[in-house]
Amino acid sequence: MAFPADLRSCQVLGLAGTAFLALGGETAGALPVRDLLAPASAQAALGLVGVYFGVVLLTAAWALLGRLVRGPRPPTPRALLLVLAVWAAPLLLAPPLFSRDVYSYLAQGAMVDAHMDVYAGGPDRLGGPLSDEVAPMWRHTGAPYGPAFLAVASALSGFTRGELPAGLIGMRLVALLGVALMAVALPRLARLSGADPAAALWLGALNPLVLLHLVAGAHNDALMLGLLGLGLVAAGRRPAVGAVLVTLAALVKAPAALGLLAVVALRVRSGRPPLPAVLTTTAAAVATTVAATAAAGTGYGWIGALDTPVSPHNWALSILLGRATGALLTRLDSGLAPLAVPAWHLFGLAVTAVAVLLIWVRLRPRPVYALGLSLLAVAVLGPAIRPWYVLWGLFLIAAAAPSAPVRHRVAALAGVLALAVLPSGGPADLEQLALAVSGGVLGLVVLWQAHQAAQAPVPGRTA
Repeated sequence: MAFPADLRSCQVLGLAGTAFLALGGETAGALPVRDLLAPASAQAALGLVGVYFGVVLLTAAWALLGRLVRGPRPPTPRALLLVLAVWAAPLLLAPPLFSRDVYSYLAQGAMVDAHMDVYAGGPDRLGGPLSDEVAPMWRHTGAPYGPAFLAVASALSGFTRGELPAGLIGMRLVALLGVALMAVALPRLARLSGADPAAALWLGALNPLVLLHLVAGAHNDALMLGLLGLGLVAAGRRPAVGAVLVTLAALVKAPAALGLLAVVALRVRSGRPPLPAVLTTTAAAVATTVAATAAAGTGYGWIGALDTPVSPHNWALSILLGRATGALLTRLDSGLAPLAVPAWHLFGLAVTAVAVLLIWVRLRPRPVYALGLSLLAVAVLGPAIRPWYVLWGLFLIAAAAPSAPVRHRVAALAGVLALAVLPSGGPADLEQLALAVSGGVLGLVVLWQAHQAAQAPVPGRTA
């Protein structure tokens, strides 16, 4: 966009975007089963157009805000936090968007609250209305989350007494807490890494993926990233506290465990000998894991459930290659066809491990940046990928990227992925794809008209 922008116009444009998102989600979002509309209905179609219209407006507002951040008088971090609050406000009471995972969280919390083994079976064992809300793919699958998150979900289940509307609001508040922790940590991590705090906030907290998937989708990745960010901030001066917080992040979702490498590296960089740094960090992590697991009462089934996201139905590079190889072997009447997906899965894990190792060998003096690239590699090369997984690495790359071109590439990736999922969280057919494209094109037309109006000469004004 070439029309002039100031902070207020960015606020208003982004607010309009999230308002359309919230309104469109009322008919096209990941609604409770009783409220679902047929995708071909007029209301659902209008809602889908409205959601993608809003996504384009929000993305444009974010891009314009990026110009201000890179300009001669960038907004302060405090001003950017206000923009984040304004943009997020319409999404607070909106229905879940872009995923049905929040229903899984609620069902798993109810299972823990009922003293059921959440790792031995899926929400179908719970039965009742909550089980019906879970996406069919995960209804019979054990929880892939750690005891720290399940303790939060269980407490929320007890507090809301299993009421769905209250549970949805509660989970969104938990996600908002995570986003708030991310926003608190980002400027501090940027200063620690010698980067611009305002640029870090713009890329790491205000980007559309955060608002679409962490706020509107209420994903527990927000809590994981918030705890991880605070842990890395604390690791410089209070390494034991940093190790505890990073371990708690890993006990929400396992990929955050890579953050313990950064805790050790930060301790060594501050002058601590390597062996004591490793031993004390490991001791703090083990003690935190034992205490959190005992407090949650879930047992250690979460260790065996770490491969839960691995499914032949997932979209991941290794899965796609496995399917293609399996189809080819089937046509050749080979008995090896069933082994194709597992083989590519193991190969993908090996490639991911090698990539992470190379990153740390090369970037060990820059632990926050190395961790960001490592988590991005895990998200992209791992056995399952979702658009919000990219935030694992993007969050830290925003704070520690060594150059503007790196930030620009990551920002472009975030902008593209913002358009990658339907608001219902389900697969797209051609009709829905056409409606989504129509909403996006409508947004571009409106932005172009605004640009033309801004460029038109005002009557009576001289050059």
